[in-house]
Amino acid sequence: MQLQQLASFVAVAETRHFTQAAERMRVAQPSLSKQIKALETDLGAPLFSRARGNVTLTPAGEALLPLARRILADADTARQEVAQLAGLRRGRVRLGATPSLCAGLLADALARFHRAYPGIELLVEEGGSRDLVRALARGQLDLSLIIMPLQSDDPALVTQEILRENLVVVTHSHEPSQRPYWEIEDLRGRPMVMFRHGYDLREATLAACRQAGFEPRFAVQGGEMDAVLRFVEAGLGVAVVPSMVLDGRPGLSGTPLAPPGLSRTIALAHRKDVEPTTAAQAFRETLLTFVVEAGHEGTLPQGVDLIAE
Repeated sequence: MQLQQLASFVAVAETRHFTQAAERMRVAQPSLSKQIKALETDLGAPLFSRARGNVTLTPAGEALLPLARRILADADTARQEVAQLAGLRRGRVRLGATPSLCAGLLADALARFHRAYPGIELLVEEGGSRDLVRALARGQLDLSLIIMPLQSDDPALVTQEILRENLVVVTHSHEPSQRPYWEIEDLRGRPMVMFRHGYDLREATLAACRQAGFEPRFAVQGGEMDAVLRFVEAGLGVAVVPSMVLDGRPGLSGTPLAPPGLSRTIALAHRKDVEPTTAAQAFRETLLTFVVEAGHEGTLPQGVDLIAE
């Protein structure tokens, strides 16, 4: 079994088309077909079903696909690590982060790292915590800022809790709250703007409402962070969001939830079975140093508290 064969297999599996896969791999189609055939012979099972021009995965192909993706990702990581032995003059860090962090303090940490290591390429994937955990498990990220706690079916990760951020009820600035706090009960019957499925903020809000004995009423649902904030600015409803995302949004007004309120814990994570690359370890140290300094200097965004020391 060769890496080139696995890469060809993944290309066909993702395009469901041999010609398009050959173009992606920059090889002639007969050569790609030969690689797939050799891989099927080596594994002793067909990987694709070809019927009436349609290419679909067989059960053996379905089983191989996530493993092949992970093997290819690990091989790429190994190449990156060897390249970085030259002293961090070149390399790559693939970082995942939630939208609230991308819009908040992460940009300053990235800038500090870039100044120290200008030859290291930074690739940032923005998404919900559940999506980022899955990307870590597939080997598509080196590090990720995720929301704790992990779910019981999450892959084995090494995590370090670093920040705690408070959640607030956000409304249109023309309708500011006349009280210092919102109770969860105050959301009963209020039109709400809700994140898409897979967002931990959606699950946290639903859990809090259900614990209070009611199902929230959605005016609109399915958005990412920026869309949710824009929908609230348009007056479609209220939303529960991290306090840090309100910086620079004069059209929105945030009110804390009554004690004990709602908060979430942010952790830095990587796969337990793979040591982070040299570049990823350097970014980890830069990020932790930046966060600790900001915590001690009181420059963390409003509603965000330091955990790491």
